[in-house]
Amino acid sequence: MSAELSDKLMELLDSPVFVNIATIQPDGSPQVSPVWVKRDGNDVLISTTVGRRKEKNMRQDPRVTVLLQPFDAPYTYAEIRGTAALTTEGGQELIDELSVKYTGKKYREFNPSSVDDAPRVVVRITPRKIVGQV
Repeated sequence: MSAELSDKLMELLDSPVFVNIATIQPDGSPQVSPVWVKRDGNDVLISTTVGRRKEKNMRQDPRVTVLLQPFDAPYTYAEIRGTAALTTEGGQELIDELSVKYTGKKYREFNPSSVDDAPRVVVRITPRKIVGQV
C-alpha cells in the first residue's frame, strides 16, 4: 500500500532541497548518498548512473529510505520509506531537469566530465511509509 505525501512535503520536494537516500548493501549494511530529487505525483525521483553502489544495491534489494531535512529547518525532517524501480529510459532528461533545478545549468554544463559517465538511471521511489514532521 502506498503512503501519500503531504502538501508541505510535496512543496519541499518541488524546491531545491537536498535529500539522502539509504540503500541496503549485499552484506545488509546501509549505504547513504546525498542526491538531488524531484517529485512526479506521489513518487520521488532521483538520478544515478549504471554501476554506482546505490544503483547496484537497489537492483538487488529495492527497499530504500529517502531522508529530507530542510537546511533552514534542521530540527524537522521527513523519512520516506519505499520501493525503488529503475530504468535508463529518460535518464539524461531527468539529470538535466534536476541540474537546472539545483544549479541553473544543464548537467553537462555544470559537470563537463559527465560526458564520460555510464548511462543515467531514473530511480522512481513509491512511498510505502512516511515518518517525521515537516
